[in-house]
Amino acid sequence: NCERCQCHGEDNRTAILYTLLSQNLHRSPAQQRCLCHQRRTVCLRDPHVTCQAASNVLVKTVSFMKNLPCFRLLPREDQLLLLESCWVPLFLLGLVQEMVTFEVMETPAPSMLKKILLDGQSKWQEPERTQPTLAAVQRLQCCLNSFWSLDLSPKEYAYLKGAVLFNPDIPGLRASLHIESLQREAQRALQELLQPLHPHDRSRFARILLISSTLKSISPALITDLFFRPVIGNADIVELIAEMLYEITGRPLAP
Repeated sequence: NCERCQCHGEDNRTAILYTLLSQNLHRSPAQQRCLCHQRRTVCLRDPHVTCQAASNVLVKTVSFMKNLPCFRLLPREDQLLLLESCWVPLFLLGLVQEMVTFEVMETPAPSMLKKILLDGQSKWQEPERTQPTLAAVQRLQCCLNSFWSLDLSPKEYAYLKGAVLFNPDIPGLRASLHIESLQREAQRALQELLQPLHPHDRSRFARILLISSTLKSISPALITDLFFRPVIGNADIVELIAEMLYEITGRPLAP
């Protein structure tokens, strides 16, 4: 926590101006600005360019699902469950395939004077949006780098996306057995593809599945806050993706 990471050193505590201003803010230690990676918040350095690229990847991700006949033949309830559970790993695979890179910068600290002047007015203000942490973004970038090191071909991406999309372990699926067979089929196709492409790399299939499992550790909240919240505001990202999938007129994703 903040007390252990020593973000607030002796110099900060003894500064006269810092002490005077802090007395007026009535903040607990957990609310004070922290410099450790677990608490430091960040935002995109170039949000217009990155959000546009992310929106393009999301459109291609939805098109991938829309163009799979075996997906469209599933019960609509199962389609929505798969969409909600799998859109993040599919989107991340799209980021890797499209070679989308991004940089972040530390979120500007709110002015202490502004907080003092607005003290007591917070109940009339909208709640502040959550911001990604530096540690979470670094985990994301590490995951993307692991995939780039594999240097997957377009066919490998396609079969891997199928294996990721058809996840039979999602609670509530009506056609879980059929979805499980679709996942096995996608995995088998991927494995058969690797034999002629990488005949001397027998561990490649296992490495691909292992690295793809790390996609589940990336939270939808992180992806939404980092890439889409600047564009869609407080809208529900899953609802917007469903609108795109079923071609329902909704809010545009382009910045």
